[in-house]
Amino acid sequence: MADGEKIEVRDITRIERIGAHSHIRGLGLDDVLEARAVSQGMVGQKDARRAAGVVVQMVREGKMAGRCILLAGEPSTGKTAIAVGMAQALGTETPFTSMSGSEIYSLEMSKTEALSQALRKSIGVRIKEETEIIEGEVVEIQIDRPVTGTGQKVGKVTLKTTEMETNYDLGNKIIECFIKEKIQAGDVITIDKASGKVNKLGRSFTRARDYDATGAQTRFVQCPEGELQKRKEVVHTVTLHEIDVINSRTHGFLALFSGDTGEIKQEVRDQINNKVLEWREEGKAEINPGVLFIDEVHMLDIECFSFLNRALESDMAPVVVMATNRGITRIRGTNYRSPHGIPIDLLDRMIIIRTIPYTEKEIKEILKIRCEEEDCLMHPDALTILTKIATDTSLRYAIQLITTANLVCRRRKATEVTTEDVKKVYSLFLDENRSSRILKEYQDEYMFNEIEEQVEDIASILQPKREEDGSGDAQLMEH
Repeated sequence: MADGEKIEVRDITRIERIGAHSHIRGLGLDDVLEARAVSQGMVGQKDARRAAGVVVQMVREGKMAGRCILLAGEPSTGKTAIAVGMAQALGTETPFTSMSGSEIYSLEMSKTEALSQALRKSIGVRIKEETEIIEGEVVEIQIDRPVTGTGQKVGKVTLKTTEMETNYDLGNKIIECFIKEKIQAGDVITIDKASGKVNKLGRSFTRARDYDATGAQTRFVQCPEGELQKRKEVVHTVTLHEIDVINSRTHGFLALFSGDTGEIKQEVRDQINNKVLEWREEGKAEINPGVLFIDEVHMLDIECFSFLNRALESDMAPVVVMATNRGITRIRGTNYRSPHGIPIDLLDRMIIIRTIPYTEKEIKEILKIRCEEEDCLMHPDALTILTKIATDTSLRYAIQLITTANLVCRRRKATEVTTEDVKKVYSLFLDENRSSRILKEYQDEYMFNEIEEQVEDIASILQPKREEDGSGDAQLMEH
């Protein structure tokens, strides 16, 4: 074969973004909710993970709605990681909404409306309905198109189960669905009689030998049993917010795609609440309270806290998980100080989960997991140095150095990151402590310098007293 006729075959790989917590798959608990040392991307924090596991279990059983949990601890102790683990453990069936405390100030709507929408996004409604469906294997399909290309198409299909076989005449709408789904003989399909929707379940096992080669996405299923026409219970899961948007006349369901929902009137929400409660009484729907996670909760102001106080008491309330790394600090919007920057009356309603700083061994394990996640092959000595850097500076800074060290390593055409690569990126990128030290050393060379101004202010305050009794110098030195 000539060089020009060479066929190049490339593997198609799935591209995934690597985020700060993309390595977390769950809380890493066993069947009795005991935390494993290292599991599902989680390391250490056994007590906090066990507590989060109990919360997840209670959410699943629907016993925890309207409660508030606070994840409190120093920076870089894995608060957001635990929240991500909770989301993964709950699965896709339970709604999980994540937001930052500062988010509500950047939106065009009011603060309370943003919180209302976040709360209602976290409450799922399972709506049950019975539909008649036709399910069977396609034996033969025949669609006649007009010669001119315009006009009605005519079609017939023969469907069978293990027990019976029937011919059906197809309407124009169903023919369009068949063409769109590329239905052919040997496919197992379902047809919804009410909506006319056609679903392809897969190919029948009896037709598995029709082709010598099939794609990886080809799914083989058994030929259906029983009768062709069946009654089937379909469960739709939607959130209260989605129902609000669809019923809001100003925007309609298109707002779900654009994201521009605007403010939704309280009357609309009240009517929807009443309707959902009616459906629950009739057995048509189930309310599935989910989780709302608010990170950096100290950024909320006193109005938001007052609103949350009231919202948590309502019948339609999810579990609210908050995270903060502040100690005793000022409540935003007031001059009062409070633990974690949260009012005492709201703190009283919370159960607080504390996260503790990681040990050196745990930091090493976290860095090893992050290296695997970022496809970075690191020498054990380089990992030891990186662990030492993390204990001296911060875990976040050390994690940032993994990617940069990997780039430096690839630059010199190597595959494994060595100690020299780590040392090089450590000298290139400063951490917060070294940056602060440089600022203090070279403060006179920067444009603005507030340290001297503070000293001058203190000196001017103490000046009158120095003139009176000469004690100002001693006080200034003490300060």
